[in-house]
Amino acid sequence: MSSDNVTRVSAEIAGSEISFETGKMAKQASGAVVVRQGDTMVLCTATAGGQRDVDFLPLTVDVEERMYSAGKIPGSFFKREGRSGEKATLTARMIDRPLRPLFTKGWNYETHLVAIPISVDHVHPYDVLAMNGASAALMISNVPFAGPVGAVRIGKVDGNFVVNPNEEDLLEGSDLDLVVAGSEEAILMVEAGANEISEAEILDALDIAHSEIKKICAVQHELAAKVGKEKTPVQALVVDEETLAAIRASHGAALDDATQVEDKLERQDATKAVEAAVLEQYAPAPAEGSPEDVLEQAKERRAAVQLGFDKLEKAIIRERIAVHKKRPDGRAENEIRDITIEVGVTPRTHGSALFTRGQTQALSVAALGTLKEEMRLDTLGLQTKKYYFHHYNFPPFSVGEAGRLGPKRRDIGHGALAERALVPVVPSIEDFPYTIRVVSDILESNGSSSMASVCGSSLSLMEAGVPIRRPVAGIAMGLIKEGEDYIVLTDIAGVEDHLGDMDFKVAGTEQGITALQMDIKISGVTFDILRDALTQAHTAREFILGKMAEVIGAPRSQLSQFAPRIQTIQIDPSQIGLLIGKGGETIRGLSEEFESQIDVNDDGQVLIYSANGDLGDALVERIRMMMKEVEVGDEYAGKVVKTTAFGAFIELAKGTDGLLHISNISPGQRVESVEDVLNKGDEVAVRVVEVDRERGRIGLRLADDPEIAGKSAQELASVGTGGRGRDDGERRSSSNGRGERGSGRPRHGSGRDHR
Repeated sequence: MSSDNVTRVSAEIAGSEISFETGKMAKQASGAVVVRQGDTMVLCTATAGGQRDVDFLPLTVDVEERMYSAGKIPGSFFKREGRSGEKATLTARMIDRPLRPLFTKGWNYETHLVAIPISVDHVHPYDVLAMNGASAALMISNVPFAGPVGAVRIGKVDGNFVVNPNEEDLLEGSDLDLVVAGSEEAILMVEAGANEISEAEILDALDIAHSEIKKICAVQHELAAKVGKEKTPVQALVVDEETLAAIRASHGAALDDATQVEDKLERQDATKAVEAAVLEQYAPAPAEGSPEDVLEQAKERRAAVQLGFDKLEKAIIRERIAVHKKRPDGRAENEIRDITIEVGVTPRTHGSALFTRGQTQALSVAALGTLKEEMRLDTLGLQTKKYYFHHYNFPPFSVGEAGRLGPKRRDIGHGALAERALVPVVPSIEDFPYTIRVVSDILESNGSSSMASVCGSSLSLMEAGVPIRRPVAGIAMGLIKEGEDYIVLTDIAGVEDHLGDMDFKVAGTEQGITALQMDIKISGVTFDILRDALTQAHTAREFILGKMAEVIGAPRSQLSQFAPRIQTIQIDPSQIGLLIGKGGETIRGLSEEFESQIDVNDDGQVLIYSANGDLGDALVERIRMMMKEVEVGDEYAGKVVKTTAFGAFIELAKGTDGLLHISNISPGQRVESVEDVLNKGDEVAVRVVEVDRERGRIGLRLADDPEIAGKSAQELASVGTGGRGRDDGERRSSSNGRGERGSGRPRHGSGRDHR
């Protein structure tokens, strides 16, 4: 429908309307669309800038989360949004991956896609809407784009597949989070996390997704037909067939030999040598001082020769793989490179593993922390924190290059993929109350480094003693398709990824898939091919899991000696105030004395994190004694908190004192003054010989007093304090009979966990 130059189209997907509107907002962009589902709205723009002298697509995709869209104020110091967070970065990658292959070849204009969530209802996630909106914005812009692309999410709730499930179900109740993007003809991209889902179920979900994608593509065509701009013409780069034939005749055999060298770096050097010879023969550098037009002609000639060489290299490698079934490093199509595994490689860390597969090597290290070291998420989603997270680093030396360090978008994406693969098997905080961080540093790379980090992370967690449910392994699959000939490749190397038609990463346990990432560069990938790839990946995953089991088959029974120790005590919720103390004084004192962290929740569950087991055990015993009802016969190592003319008050636990009468301070000797023997702050071992709950008092004797040695609690009750009267100035306990000072004071939040 149209009104005041505003055009709106919509489609019904799984009973919910998704609308695309243009003509109201951001009208100076090349294309601008507001896509809406429920009360979630995303503004998506596509803008073409100036032309660049490059031989690649200068495309930038940005997702800008606006906290106002969910009625929030940013939690940063500046109270404004900073750089894109992980969710926004991952969404930008999901937009980029299916769209990039569809730009017309030769388009070298600066192109910018921006998605801004402007309203979020916490029912409909914004990421899938942003993917659809970016495609729609391109469709109505002047940018040459062979779209459209549609995207949907498939969940599995209560055993049933659900199209575009709500955010709460995704967070709490879905065994599958599958995002699929595609055209009317084929699936182009898949991103998934799963709770050990079978390959057959994944294929069923993809089939359901593609049916809905076709509806979204149709409505984008409708929008483009109404308001789409004329596309900017592009002069596509065309290979000169005569030049290509000449290069093949003179250097084809040398290039064929060079591209079959098994070692990656040696193969690159050999191929570069042939490339240099080709450029020298067919596009020699012009003499110095040549006129400007001659230089330009030489530049164009060099570009044409380079294009011909690149096409020949690609054709030789692809034909050899697809038709002759021969891979660059000599492996069979389903053969996995040699695997070596070592655990415990870094002695002072909590868990570590070095996983090497061919020329890809990942060092994965696990670190355990307290629950207070959780990752807090300041995002537009419902999830506000997480206790398991994975970081992936790809330093340039891993591929023999020099460059800048620091996480890039690719690193964030690969880290998220590895994290997603392990989440289903990592224990809950109720079962294992630690924050867990795993870092994978890629030390060598020749394909499938993200899947190597999955294997390494699984190994490092087991070596750290984290009770994961089952080990997880990952494998990267590839595809080369030439006409009707095709081959599915297991454990693809870098050149097979670069020149191939599909990059299909699958991670999972022996029971099923836990993570999936797929990018397809061609439209001819059928469900039969996908089924072959999944079946082949399953076999490879089982093989790698077997290799891992040879080194470490299950989590260690004990945590690393360097990992923090955690113990749990359950106390009565009414005793929380006693543990915390006035203004948090008691809990802070205990934390400092025992070098431990103490967390207590509203249900009375106390979590104790200690540097070592001895400190933790001592602290547990102290808290138990604090919470325990004082009984005749109990022994304490108490501290003198007050002296009087008739005796000394001994602190048995925080808030609980007993009286050591002056006559019992030094058995067998007469003591004129308490201070002659004891002073405030002295520690003394005492034994309870009397508990008068009605009057709220506790009588003590020295633990080594010969008169009480060896007596039972019943005998001690008759011994009492020796029948001596008490001075009226004796301090008494509170009316609950437990000897707790300050009973009934309000609880304080210091030191407590309010999850």
